[in-house]
Amino acid sequence: MASMHAPSAASLLPSAVRRAPVARWTAMLFLAASGAALSLPAQALRIKEVAAIAGARSNKLTGYGLVVGLDGTGDQTTQMPATTQSLSNYLQQLGITLPPAALSSLQLKNVAAVLVTAEMPAFAQPGQAIDINVSSIGNSKSLKGGTLIVTPMRGVDGEIYALAQGNMVIAGAGASAGGSKVQINHLSAGRIPGGAQVERAIPTPLQEGSTINLDLNATDFQTARRVAQVINARMGAGIAQALDGRTVQVQAPIGPGARVGFIADLEELPLELAAPSAKVVVNARTGSIVLNQAVTLGPCAIAHGNLAITINSTPVISQPGAFSQGQTVVAQKSDITIKQEPGTLLTLPVSPQLADVVRALNSLGATPQDLLAILQAIKAAGALNAELEVI
Repeated sequence: MASMHAPSAASLLPSAVRRAPVARWTAMLFLAASGAALSLPAQALRIKEVAAIAGARSNKLTGYGLVVGLDGTGDQTTQMPATTQSLSNYLQQLGITLPPAALSSLQLKNVAAVLVTAEMPAFAQPGQAIDINVSSIGNSKSLKGGTLIVTPMRGVDGEIYALAQGNMVIAGAGASAGGSKVQINHLSAGRIPGGAQVERAIPTPLQEGSTINLDLNATDFQTARRVAQVINARMGAGIAQALDGRTVQVQAPIGPGARVGFIADLEELPLELAAPSAKVVVNARTGSIVLNQAVTLGPCAIAHGNLAITINSTPVISQPGAFSQGQTVVAQKSDITIKQEPGTLLTLPVSPQLADVVRALNSLGATPQDLLAILQAIKAAGALNAELEVI
Protein backbone atom coordinates (compact mmCIF):
# COMPACT_ATOMS: atom_id res chain seq x y z
CA MET A 1 0.00 0.00 0.00
CA ALA A 2 2.53 2.52 -1.25
CA SER A 3 0.16 5.45 -1.11
CA MET A 4 -0.46 4.86 2.61
CA HIS A 5 3.14 4.96 3.93
CA ALA A 6 4.56 7.73 1.72
CA PRO A 7 6.61 9.35 3.55
CA SER A 8 6.72 43.56 35.25
CA ALA A 9 3.91 42.86 33.53
CA ALA A 10 1.19 44.90 35.22
CA SER A 11 2.62 48.09 33.71
CA LEU A 12 1.59 46.86 30.31
CA LEU A 13 -2.11 47.31 31.13
CA PRO A 14 -3.72 50.65 30.20
CA SER A 15 -4.78 52.95 33.03
CA ALA A 16 -8.46 52.72 32.12
CA VAL A 17 -10.43 50.11 30.27
CA ARG A 18 -13.68 51.58 28.97
CA ARG A 19 -15.12 48.77 26.86
CA ALA A 20 -15.35 45.01 27.35
CA PRO A 21 -13.82 44.09 23.94
CA VAL A 22 -10.82 46.26 24.74
CA ALA A 23 -10.46 44.56 28.11
CA ARG A 24 -10.51 41.14 26.44
CA TRP A 25 -7.89 42.19 23.91
CA THR A 26 -5.78 43.82 26.65
CA ALA A 27 -5.87 40.65 28.74
CA MET A 28 -4.89 38.55 25.73
CA LEU A 29 -1.93 40.75 24.85
CA PHE A 30 -0.98 41.01 28.54
CA LEU A 31 -0.67 37.22 28.78
CA ALA A 32 1.36 37.10 25.58
CA ALA A 33 3.73 39.78 26.84
CA SER A 34 4.09 38.12 30.25
CA GLY A 35 5.02 34.83 28.63
CA ALA A 36 7.54 36.56 26.38
CA ALA A 37 9.16 38.36 29.29
CA LEU A 38 9.72 35.08 31.14
CA SER A 39 10.94 33.08 28.15
CA LEU A 40 14.54 32.71 27.09
CA PRO A 41 15.88 33.78 23.68
CA ALA A 42 16.21 30.12 22.73
CA GLN A 43 13.92 27.16 23.34
CA ALA A 44 15.27 23.92 24.78
CA LEU A 45 13.48 20.98 23.15
CA ARG A 46 14.11 17.40 22.19
CA ILE A 47 14.42 16.27 18.61
CA LYS A 48 11.13 14.37 18.91
CA GLU A 49 9.34 17.71 19.44
CA VAL A 50 10.53 19.20 16.16
CA ALA A 51 10.81 16.19 13.86
CA ALA A 52 9.26 12.80 13.13
CA ILE A 53 10.71 9.63 11.63
CA ALA A 54 9.75 9.32 7.98
CA GLY A 55 7.38 6.39 7.48
CA ALA A 56 6.27 6.26 11.13
CA ARG A 57 2.91 7.83 10.48
CA SER A 58 -0.77 7.07 10.96
CA ASN A 59 -3.21 6.27 8.17
CA LYS A 60 -6.84 7.21 7.63
CA LEU A 61 -9.54 4.56 7.41
CA THR A 62 -13.20 4.95 6.52
CA GLY A 63 -16.24 2.76 6.10
CA TYR A 64 -20.00 2.75 5.55
CA GLY A 65 -22.25 0.95 8.00
CA LEU A 66 -25.54 0.76 9.83
CA VAL A 67 -26.47 1.63 13.40
CA VAL A 68 -29.34 -0.43 14.80
CA GLY A 69 -31.33 -0.45 18.04
CA LEU A 70 -32.32 3.20 17.98
CA ASP A 71 -35.39 4.32 19.92
CA GLY A 72 -37.42 5.46 16.94
CA THR A 73 -34.85 8.11 15.98
CA GLY A 74 -33.48 6.41 12.88
CA ASP A 75 -33.59 7.45 9.22
CA GLN A 76 -36.88 8.15 7.46
CA THR A 77 -36.56 5.60 4.70
CA THR A 78 -38.88 7.41 2.30
CA GLN A 79 -36.32 10.22 2.19
CA MET A 80 -33.28 8.02 2.74
CA PRO A 81 -33.75 4.91 0.55
CA ALA A 82 -30.07 3.98 0.88
CA THR A 83 -30.73 2.83 4.43
CA THR A 84 -33.34 0.33 3.28
CA GLN A 85 -31.11 -0.97 0.51
CA SER A 86 -28.17 -1.34 2.87
CA LEU A 87 -30.22 -3.32 5.37
CA SER A 88 -31.52 -5.55 2.61
CA ASN A 89 -27.96 -6.28 1.45
CA TYR A 90 -26.93 -7.08 5.01
CA LEU A 91 -29.86 -9.44 5.52
CA GLN A 92 -29.00 -11.24 2.27
CA GLN A 93 -25.54 -11.98 3.67
CA LEU A 94 -27.32 -13.63 6.60
CA GLY A 95 -29.48 -15.71 4.29
CA ILE A 96 -32.64 -13.62 4.49
CA THR A 97 -34.10 -12.35 1.23
CA LEU A 98 -36.96 -9.86 1.24
CA PRO A 99 -39.38 -9.68 -1.68
CA PRO A 100 -39.46 -6.36 -3.57
CA ALA A 101 -42.94 -5.51 -2.26
CA ALA A 102 -41.87 -5.94 1.36
CA LEU A 103 -38.65 -4.07 0.71
CA SER A 104 -40.47 -1.02 -0.64
CA SER A 105 -42.86 -0.90 2.32
CA LEU A 106 -40.20 -1.06 5.03
CA GLN A 107 -40.32 1.80 7.55
CA LEU A 108 -37.12 1.53 9.53
CA LYS A 109 -37.31 3.81 12.55
CA ASN A 110 -34.56 2.11 14.48
CA VAL A 111 -31.84 1.98 11.80
CA ALA A 112 -29.53 4.75 10.57
CA ALA A 113 -26.87 4.87 7.85
CA VAL A 114 -23.53 6.14 9.10
CA LEU A 115 -19.96 6.80 8.03
CA VAL A 116 -17.26 5.35 10.25
CA THR A 117 -13.82 6.95 10.38
CA ALA A 118 -10.66 5.97 12.23
CA GLU A 119 -6.97 6.73 12.36
CA MET A 120 -4.78 3.65 12.26
CA PRO A 121 -1.56 4.39 14.18
CA ALA A 122 1.86 3.53 12.86
CA PHE A 123 3.00 -0.05 13.35
CA ALA A 124 -0.50 -1.25 14.37
CA GLN A 125 -0.66 -5.03 14.19
CA PRO A 126 -3.58 -7.44 13.61
CA GLY A 127 -5.70 -7.91 16.72
CA GLN A 128 -5.04 -4.48 18.18
CA ALA A 129 -8.00 -2.16 18.89
CA ILE A 130 -8.34 1.41 17.66
CA ASP A 131 -10.94 4.10 18.41
CA ILE A 132 -13.54 5.00 15.81
CA ASN A 133 -15.92 7.90 15.14
CA VAL A 134 -19.46 7.30 13.88
CA SER A 135 -21.42 10.04 12.06
CA SER A 136 -24.92 9.96 10.62
CA ILE A 137 -25.25 10.67 6.89
CA GLY A 138 -29.04 10.53 6.70
CA ASN A 139 -31.88 12.28 8.50
CA SER A 140 -31.62 10.36 11.75
CA LYS A 141 -32.62 12.45 14.78
CA SER A 142 -30.27 10.74 17.21
CA LEU A 143 -27.79 7.88 17.36
CA LYS A 144 -28.00 7.58 21.14
CA GLY A 145 -28.37 4.00 22.33
CA GLY A 146 -27.48 2.53 18.94
CA THR A 147 -25.14 -0.31 18.08
CA LEU A 148 -22.88 -0.30 15.05
CA ILE A 149 -22.95 -3.60 13.22
CA VAL A 150 -19.84 -5.04 11.56
CA THR A 151 -18.37 -2.42 9.23
CA PRO A 152 -15.27 -2.93 7.07
CA MET A 153 -12.74 -0.11 7.38
CA ARG A 154 -10.87 0.58 4.15
CA GLY A 155 -7.78 2.58 3.25
CA VAL A 156 -7.29 4.82 0.25
CA ASP A 157 -6.29 1.78 -1.79
CA GLY A 158 -9.65 0.10 -1.21
CA GLU A 159 -8.25 -2.70 0.93
CA ILE A 160 -9.82 -3.67 4.26
CA TYR A 161 -7.52 -2.95 7.22
CA ALA A 162 -9.92 -3.12 10.19
CA LEU A 163 -13.41 -4.21 11.21
CA ALA A 164 -15.58 -1.93 13.37
CA GLN A 165 -18.46 -2.85 15.66
CA GLY A 166 -19.78 -1.85 19.07
CA ASN A 167 -21.99 0.36 21.20
CA MET A 168 -21.58 4.09 20.77
CA VAL A 169 -20.90 6.76 23.35
CA ILE A 170 -23.01 9.86 22.67
CA ALA A 171 -22.18 12.90 24.81
CA GLY A 172 -25.63 14.45 24.61
CA ALA A 173 -29.32 14.10 25.30
CA GLY A 174 -32.56 15.39 23.83
CA ALA A 175 -36.32 15.18 24.04
CA SER A 176 -39.22 16.53 21.98
CA ALA A 177 -43.00 16.61 22.35
CA GLY A 178 -45.83 18.74 21.01
CA GLY A 179 -43.56 20.71 18.73
CA SER A 180 -41.14 21.61 21.52
CA LYS A 181 -37.61 20.29 21.57
CA VAL A 182 -34.72 20.36 24.05
CA GLN A 183 -31.28 19.13 23.09
CA ILE A 184 -27.91 19.08 24.83
CA ASN A 185 -24.79 18.70 22.70
CA HIS A 186 -24.74 16.82 19.40
CA LEU A 187 -26.72 13.63 18.89
CA SER A 188 -25.83 12.73 15.28
CA ALA A 189 -22.24 11.66 15.94
CA GLY A 190 -20.58 9.43 18.50
CA ARG A 191 -17.45 7.51 19.33
CA ILE A 192 -16.64 3.89 20.13
CA PRO A 193 -13.42 3.51 22.16
CA GLY A 194 -11.56 0.50 20.86
CA GLY A 195 -14.41 -0.10 18.46
CA ALA A 196 -12.33 -1.42 15.56
CA GLN A 197 -9.97 -4.35 15.39
CA VAL A 198 -6.98 -4.24 13.08
CA GLU A 199 -7.07 -7.06 10.56
CA ARG A 200 -4.09 -6.18 8.42
CA ALA A 201 -0.83 -4.35 9.10
CA ILE A 202 0.38 -1.54 6.90
CA PRO A 203 4.02 -2.00 5.85
CA THR A 204 6.44 0.82 6.66
CA PRO A 205 9.91 1.56 5.24
CA LEU A 206 11.47 2.02 8.69
CA GLN A 207 13.71 -1.04 8.44
CA GLU A 208 14.62 -0.52 4.78
CA GLY A 209 18.04 0.73 3.73
CA SER A 210 20.96 1.96 5.78
CA THR A 211 19.53 5.41 6.57
CA ILE A 212 16.45 6.98 8.12
CA ASN A 213 15.04 10.41 7.44
CA LEU A 214 13.89 12.94 10.01
CA ASP A 215 11.04 15.09 8.71
CA LEU A 216 10.87 18.48 10.46
CA ASN A 217 7.45 19.73 11.50
CA ALA A 218 8.11 23.04 9.72
CA THR A 219 10.49 24.09 6.98
CA ASP A 220 13.47 25.85 8.58
CA PHE A 221 17.03 25.55 7.29
CA GLN A 222 18.49 26.73 10.60
CA THR A 223 16.62 24.03 12.52
CA ALA A 224 17.66 21.37 10.00
CA ARG A 225 21.32 22.36 10.37
CA ARG A 226 21.15 22.35 14.17
CA VAL A 227 19.50 18.92 14.25
CA ALA A 228 22.29 17.52 12.10
CA GLN A 229 24.96 19.19 14.25
CA VAL A 230 23.51 17.80 17.50
CA ILE A 231 23.30 14.27 16.10
CA ASN A 232 26.87 14.39 14.78
CA ALA A 233 28.15 15.73 18.11
CA ARG A 234 26.50 12.92 20.11
CA MET A 235 26.46 9.98 17.68
CA GLY A 236 29.64 10.60 15.68
CA ALA A 237 30.83 12.87 12.89
CA GLY A 238 29.20 12.35 9.51
CA ILE A 239 26.23 10.41 10.90
CA ALA A 240 23.65 13.04 9.90
CA GLN A 241 23.34 15.57 7.10
CA ALA A 242 20.64 18.07 6.28
CA LEU A 243 19.26 17.40 2.80
CA ASP A 244 17.03 20.49 2.70
CA GLY A 245 15.08 22.75 5.02
CA ARG A 246 12.81 19.93 6.16
CA THR A 247 14.73 16.65 5.86
CA VAL A 248 17.73 15.35 7.81
CA GLN A 249 19.23 12.03 6.72
CA VAL A 250 20.78 9.86 9.44
CA GLN A 251 22.91 6.71 9.15
CA ALA A 252 21.24 4.01 11.24
CA PRO A 253 22.08 0.42 12.31
CA ILE A 254 20.75 -2.37 10.14
CA GLY A 255 19.31 -4.71 12.77
CA PRO A 256 15.71 -4.06 13.86
CA GLY A 257 16.51 -4.04 17.59
CA ALA A 258 19.58 -1.86 17.17
CA ARG A 259 17.71 0.54 14.90
CA VAL A 260 14.81 0.94 17.34
CA GLY A 261 17.24 1.63 20.21
CA PHE A 262 19.15 4.10 18.04
CA ILE A 263 15.95 6.00 17.17
CA ALA A 264 14.88 6.04 20.84
CA ASP A 265 18.20 7.65 21.84
CA LEU A 266 18.10 9.97 18.84
CA GLU A 267 14.69 11.41 19.69
CA GLU A 268 15.79 12.25 23.26
CA LEU A 269 18.74 14.43 22.21
CA PRO A 270 18.31 18.02 23.50
CA LEU A 271 18.12 20.75 20.91
CA GLU A 272 18.51 24.51 21.30
CA LEU A 273 16.32 26.32 18.81
CA ALA A 274 16.69 29.91 17.70
CA ALA A 275 13.75 32.29 17.99
CA PRO A 276 11.10 31.52 15.35
CA SER A 277 10.33 33.85 12.49
CA ALA A 278 8.07 36.74 13.44
CA LYS A 279 4.41 35.97 12.80
CA VAL A 280 1.02 37.44 13.63
CA VAL A 281 -1.91 35.03 13.30
CA VAL A 282 -5.35 36.56 12.85
CA ASN A 283 -8.61 34.62 13.05
CA ALA A 284 -11.09 36.75 11.14
CA ARG A 285 -14.06 34.65 12.31
CA THR A 286 -13.50 34.93 16.06
CA GLY A 287 -11.42 38.12 16.24
CA SER A 288 -8.50 36.32 17.92
CA ILE A 289 -5.02 37.75 17.39
CA VAL A 290 -1.84 35.94 18.46
CA LEU A 291 1.70 37.35 18.23
CA ASN A 292 4.91 35.44 18.88
CA GLN A 293 7.94 36.84 20.70
CA ALA A 294 9.82 37.79 17.53
CA VAL A 295 7.27 40.41 16.40
CA THR A 296 8.61 43.97 16.29
CA LEU A 297 7.02 47.25 15.25
CA GLY A 298 8.50 50.10 13.25
CA PRO A 299 7.61 53.77 13.75
CA CYS A 300 4.24 54.69 12.28
CA ALA A 301 1.23 56.98 12.76
CA ILE A 302 -2.33 55.64 12.91
CA ALA A 303 -5.71 57.36 12.72
CA HIS A 304 -8.75 55.13 13.07
CA GLY A 305 -12.38 56.28 13.30
CA ASN A 306 -15.70 54.46 13.33
CA LEU A 307 -18.50 55.01 10.85
CA ALA A 308 -22.04 53.96 11.85
CA ILE A 309 -25.04 53.97 9.51
CA THR A 310 -28.51 53.55 11.07
CA ILE A 311 -31.66 53.01 9.02
CA ASN A 312 -35.07 53.16 10.74
CA SER A 313 -38.24 52.24 8.83
CA THR A 314 -41.64 53.46 10.09
CA PRO A 315 -44.93 52.30 8.52
CA VAL A 316 -47.22 55.12 7.36
CA ILE A 317 -50.92 54.29 6.78
CA SER A 318 -52.99 56.30 4.30
CA GLN A 319 -56.70 55.92 5.07
CA PRO A 320 -59.22 57.04 2.37
CA GLY A 321 -62.44 58.92 3.07
CA ALA A 322 -65.54 57.09 4.26
CA PHE A 323 -67.36 57.07 0.88
CA SER A 324 -64.44 57.61 -1.53
CA GLN A 325 -64.27 53.94 -2.64
CA GLY A 326 -60.51 54.11 -2.06
CA GLN A 327 -58.22 51.56 -0.48
CA THR A 328 -56.01 51.74 2.56
CA VAL A 329 -52.34 52.03 1.57
CA VAL A 330 -49.40 51.22 3.81
CA ALA A 331 -46.11 52.92 2.95
CA GLN A 332 -42.71 52.93 4.58
CA LYS A 333 -40.89 56.03 5.80
CA SER A 334 -37.16 55.55 6.16
CA ASP A 335 -34.84 57.67 8.29
CA ILE A 336 -31.14 57.28 7.56
CA THR A 337 -28.57 58.53 10.08
CA ILE A 338 -24.83 58.55 9.48
CA LYS A 339 -22.56 59.03 12.47
CA GLN A 340 -18.81 59.19 12.17
CA GLU A 341 -16.68 59.25 15.28
CA PRO A 342 -13.60 61.45 15.05
CA GLY A 343 -10.33 59.60 14.71
CA THR A 344 -7.23 60.53 16.68
CA LEU A 345 -3.84 60.44 15.03
CA LEU A 346 -1.55 58.40 17.23
CA THR A 347 2.17 57.94 16.76
CA LEU A 348 3.54 54.51 17.59
CA PRO A 349 7.27 54.46 18.38
CA VAL A 350 9.74 51.76 17.46
CA SER A 351 8.90 48.59 19.44
CA PRO A 352 11.85 46.18 19.51
CA GLN A 353 10.21 43.68 21.90
CA LEU A 354 6.84 42.01 22.18
CA ALA A 355 6.11 43.88 25.43
CA ASP A 356 6.60 47.16 23.58
CA VAL A 357 4.34 46.02 20.77
CA VAL A 358 1.62 45.11 23.28
CA ARG A 359 1.92 48.50 25.01
CA ALA A 360 1.72 50.35 21.69
CA LEU A 361 -1.34 48.44 20.45
CA ASN A 362 -3.12 48.86 23.81
CA SER A 363 -2.70 52.62 23.50
CA LEU A 364 -4.97 52.58 20.45
CA GLY A 365 -7.98 51.56 22.56
CA ALA A 366 -9.45 49.67 19.60
CA THR A 367 -11.67 46.62 19.65
CA PRO A 368 -10.29 43.32 18.39
CA GLN A 369 -12.24 43.65 15.15
CA ASP A 370 -10.73 47.11 14.59
CA LEU A 371 -7.27 45.76 15.31
CA LEU A 372 -7.68 43.22 12.51
CA ALA A 373 -7.89 46.07 10.01
CA ILE A 374 -5.23 48.15 11.77
CA LEU A 375 -2.67 45.33 11.75
CA GLN A 376 -3.25 44.69 8.07
CA ALA A 377 -2.77 48.39 7.33
CA ILE A 378 0.42 48.54 9.42
CA LYS A 379 1.74 45.51 7.53
CA ALA A 380 0.90 47.11 4.18
CA ALA A 381 2.72 50.27 5.26
CA GLY A 382 5.84 48.23 6.06
CA ALA A 383 5.89 49.04 9.79
CA LEU A 384 4.95 45.55 11.07
CA ASN A 385 8.05 43.41 11.01
CA ALA A 386 6.27 40.08 10.92
CA GLU A 387 4.42 37.73 8.64
CA LEU A 388 0.68 38.33 8.83
CA GLU A 389 -1.35 35.12 8.50
CA VAL A 390 -5.14 35.16 8.35
CA ILE A 391 -6.91 31.88 9.18
